[in-house]
Amino acid sequence: MNQHLLDGVQVDAEFVRNYPKGELFAQVIGYTSRINEKEMNAFTEEQLRKYSGTHAIGKVGIEKSYEDVLLGEVGSQNVETNARGRVMRILDKEDPKQGADIHLHLDLRLQETAVAALRGRRGAVVALDVKTGGVLAAVSNPSFDPNLFVTGISYRDYKDLNDNIDTPLINRFLQGMYPPGSTIKPMLGLAGLHYGFTTSEKVISDPGIFRLPNVERPWRDHNYDRGGHGRVDLKRAIAESCDIYFYDLGNRMGIDRISEFGMRFGLGVKTQIDIPNERQAIWPSRDWKRSTKGQPWYPGDTINLSIGQGYTLTTPLQLAVMTSTLANRGIRYKPHLVSAIGNQKIEPEILDRVNVDEKHWDSIFDGMAEVMREGGRGTGRSLVKHADYTMAGKSGTAQVVSVAANVKYNAELLKERQWDHAWFIGFAPVEDPKIAIAVIVENGGHGGSDAGPVVRYMFDAFLKGYYLKSDEFVPPMGYHPQALLDRANLWNQQRIAATQMNNQSTASSRQAP
Repeated sequence: MNQHLLDGVQVDAEFVRNYPKGELFAQVIGYTSRINEKEMNAFTEEQLRKYSGTHAIGKVGIEKSYEDVLLGEVGSQNVETNARGRVMRILDKEDPKQGADIHLHLDLRLQETAVAALRGRRGAVVALDVKTGGVLAAVSNPSFDPNLFVTGISYRDYKDLNDNIDTPLINRFLQGMYPPGSTIKPMLGLAGLHYGFTTSEKVISDPGIFRLPNVERPWRDHNYDRGGHGRVDLKRAIAESCDIYFYDLGNRMGIDRISEFGMRFGLGVKTQIDIPNERQAIWPSRDWKRSTKGQPWYPGDTINLSIGQGYTLTTPLQLAVMTSTLANRGIRYKPHLVSAIGNQKIEPEILDRVNVDEKHWDSIFDGMAEVMREGGRGTGRSLVKHADYTMAGKSGTAQVVSVAANVKYNAELLKERQWDHAWFIGFAPVEDPKIAIAVIVENGGHGGSDAGPVVRYMFDAFLKGYYLKSDEFVPPMGYHPQALLDRANLWNQQRIAATQMNNQSTASSRQAP
């Protein structure tokens, strides 16, 4: 209002990006920030022209991947000015053109449910649409506020984030690499069926200990102190996570078949998701070990790999893709966040088709369903209380520190950050899978009891509409007694009435001035 007092000074407005959901989508949508000197020096002439109307550029996430789509075109005008530089009249003008709107598969309420279900613990959640590969939820916890970066983050704020022991700047679902533990057992069992090394009827004797000829060190089952599982078939081996069954199967099948089959499910390869900085992780092979370690592959390496340990490292996104491929009976979709650019829909893309006999798929489905059968002996049996739909899953517990062969794991003797990581994968409903989920809780302890409930909350949210919100009461697992069910429904009604939001979050276009 006092501009007339400042002769020769002109005040211009500038568009500044704002992220109303803050931490909730920081690792997915990413953020824009000021163009730095390195970026400016790398610009072509055309880029210099396009960025002449803005100081911001996408740095990570969707903002970076779809920068060209979101940027739009800069406008221009020729003006006549007086001797003091004041504009007298506009001679000609070309209006700027805004970038396209980006529509995402992400479901806001499902994302909120994942964050609430993690209850502040370090970890990651990925949920995929089984029919398309669309990413319905992708959470890395803890997160950060992307608004801090928009106009240039302060030294103190950046130091606080960068020095944080919980590493909020790391995108865990895309960059975190963890041993997958027993989550790979259904895929390994399918490989055994496919290559003829086992059948659904084959039974082995599990004494709790597995030995290789001429190898002194034994491999143990998690309940070796109780004499193992006794007589075990494939269904029970998956449901109760019997290590001995998979030690034996993996040893007979061999690393070459295991390595090839696992890659077909997306292990050890980038998923090609449409945001940058994805890590490939490690799905080892003879050639991998020879080139990286300078050593041959040993039979003991295969034993370790057979239960998702040893050299094996996966990302939560890769395990979600593996789970979705299982649910799809061999169809592996490219995971993608963007569902449409403007009015142009992004079509699903199939990366691979794993052709396996239908009866073998049925056997794996039966095993994973038994994991989550109420009244059964599966590791996820406690997760299905009051459910009126079917679900399939597999728990996984991944060691963070090695334990000697003659020593029983005891978390009480370890620091919290040395506890096992807790995994759980699953899909539902079993008859016609629609959603596939992978969850890791860092140092959670046990997959079934620590990561499994997150999967159940996500199933309930997607299939039944029982959404959670991080700042509200999170009911206990199996919260379907009528009083709690009524409360959950009331939350949803209030939220829908207040926000009038649909199930998808949209990253708005950035208009150049």
